[in-house]
Amino acid sequence: MADDVAPCTASAYLDPSYWDERFGKEEHYEWFKDFSHFRHLLVPLLSPSLSVLEVGCGNSRLGEELLREGVAGGITCIDLSPVAVQRMRDRLAEQGTSGVDVVVADMLDLPFESESFDLVIEKGTMDVLFVDSGDPWNPNPTTVDNVMKMLEGIHKVLKPGGIFVSVTFGQPHFRRRFFEAPGFTWSVKWSTFGDGFHYFFYSLQKGKRSAESHGPQDALPAAPSINMFHEELESEDYIFLTNVDELPSGRTGHNTDRTEH
Repeated sequence: MADDVAPCTASAYLDPSYWDERFGKEEHYEWFKDFSHFRHLLVPLLSPSLSVLEVGCGNSRLGEELLREGVAGGITCIDLSPVAVQRMRDRLAEQGTSGVDVVVADMLDLPFESESFDLVIEKGTMDVLFVDSGDPWNPNPTTVDNVMKMLEGIHKVLKPGGIFVSVTFGQPHFRRRFFEAPGFTWSVKWSTFGDGFHYFFYSLQKGKRSAESHGPQDALPAAPSINMFHEELESEDYIFLTNVDELPSGRTGHNTDRTEH
């Protein structure tokens, strides 16, 4: 990560002008690892006929990777930054790549008809909404409202049986309260990947929600006193990491919800 594109503060990620300036300088950056790290989790969900929406594409090459995997039902990549969109269009044109449509759009107000896509994927995009959320157990109302707008839009544009994939640092005890909100009909499963720090790969299938997944065992624990830390280690991803390892025994930590569900 070049120093000239990294923000001074985490809250800068919420400023559209920051992204326009960044994408004007930066050719390529893969948030939360590139496709090769989670290919084994995503490929089983793919088929040639899928129509795919990537939310918050930035300058990622995920769309091209999906093409190489044989997805031919149409890939749409959206980003709020017109700079990112134009640069991706230019890159695809230079490569002679067709089959990827790149559109300026707001993930909080998706401009697509209901039931338009078989697969919706976001990689690190939702995490941006949490950079100024305050207490992760009790996020501020603006964060909650924006996350719910994003999820409601994604749920709307998914076809019945369609799958939403979220690649994130967000642990299940922080994300499930949103994914399992009333009104959503999707099932919620997750896996992890990565060495050292784990990334989470959620797959939510519309219309497959079951009553069994919402019993007493799913109640969120009482909000403890925990610390947040924003640091850069190997990459910029770590600004989104929530440190819950110091929670008292019995509270939910990194090792609690790691297994598939």
